[in-house]
Amino acid sequence: MPGSIHIDLFTTLDGVAQAPGGPDEDTSGGFAFGGWQAPLIAETDGAQVMEGIRQADALLLGRRTYDIFAGYWPGQLEGSDSEIARAFDSIPKYVASRGTPELPWRDSHLLAPDLAAAVSDLRDRHRSIHVIGSVDFARTLIAEGLFDELNLWVYPIVVGAGKRLFPADGPPATLRLLAPPAPSEKGAVLLRYGWAGGAPETGDMTE
Repeated sequence: MPGSIHIDLFTTLDGVAQAPGGPDEDTSGGFAFGGWQAPLIAETDGAQVMEGIRQADALLLGRRTYDIFAGYWPGQLEGSDSEIARAFDSIPKYVASRGTPELPWRDSHLLAPDLAAAVSDLRDRHRSIHVIGSVDFARTLIAEGLFDELNLWVYPIVVGAGKRLFPADGPPATLRLLAPPAPSEKGAVLLRYGWAGGAPETGDMTE
């Protein structure tokens, strides 16, 4: 049975997925709310995130997210986040990039340029491949239907301008809910969606 591609993203109520983890994570565009997720993490969503990390046997990352992760997680193997650090360190990391960057983190590999073929190859070799963050790359996977599960943690905060998974210019897509929404103690909601097709159908409410 082929493996599955999971896209894991944290977003605000108005859809911004930029820099949830810290002030300096991504300040592009003058983004002023880096680290917006930190005050809103609770036991439930923390456990949900850890469940996905424990299931993953490969990471699939965009170049910017890879650089952030490679600069942080190898140094946390003995710290308070050691379980996450050890999990990430122990599995292969695949990086989507238009260039030929150096990939210093252990067991890191550049993804082949033919994305559909590369994803198919990953499905053949791994059971549970997780895309974490990597907003621009996640947009491409969704636009081309190259994923199995989109896990959106939506937090009760509005920040205005910032990078969004679903930009105003599309592309359109149709999703299906895979599980009942799961709220946390601080109001975050986990929404699990699967790919259901391209452009949405339309209708007439008067009929």
